[in-house]
Amino acid sequence: MKQKQTLFLVEVAVFSALAYLLDLFSGFLFSRIWPQGGSVSIAMVPVFLMAFRWGVKGGVLTGFLLGLLQFILGMSQIYHPVQGITDYLIAFAVLGLAGIFAAQIKESIHKDLKVKWITLVIAGTFIGSALRFVAHFFSGWIFFGSYAPPGQPAALYSFIYNGTYMLPSMVLSAIIIILVISAAPTRMIK
Repeated sequence: MKQKQTLFLVEVAVFSALAYLLDLFSGFLFSRIWPQGGSVSIAMVPVFLMAFRWGVKGGVLTGFLLGLLQFILGMSQIYHPVQGITDYLIAFAVLGLAGIFAAQIKESIHKDLKVKWITLVIAGTFIGSALRFVAHFFSGWIFFGSYAPPGQPAALYSFIYNGTYMLPSMVLSAIIIILVISAAPTRMIK
């Protein structure tokens, strides 16, 4: 039992750090495209992998730590405490809710039901990404609505702004997760 807890903590730490590094890299590549923050990134991949490996607890903790790393290491754009908490701590923690499918994914992998586990991975990735999008959407609507072009409603601006990087990030993450799990399904998802 203690060995399993140690493995869990080590994996949370490693996957959180990996997610942060992936996000840092994409931030350098795309920082000029989304001036109020956000980028097409595969930083969600380690969070989703933890969610599918360890369930909601592993995913939420990894996502929360990713947001906390961004929050405290200066990569964040914080204009108000509530906006900072919403855009970083909450938005990345909710990615881990993809772990609601962890048991079904594990079962499908062990029964060699490839189509089923791929479908569940896509569903989990979609749910986690959609919840993250909702957090960014409300933050953008409330705190960044002033950046909307004249005549455009702040809600529509936030929807478009956040959708332009969240949709590609979700698709890329789903593809990469499927490729990673396919390479060694029983090792990636125990």
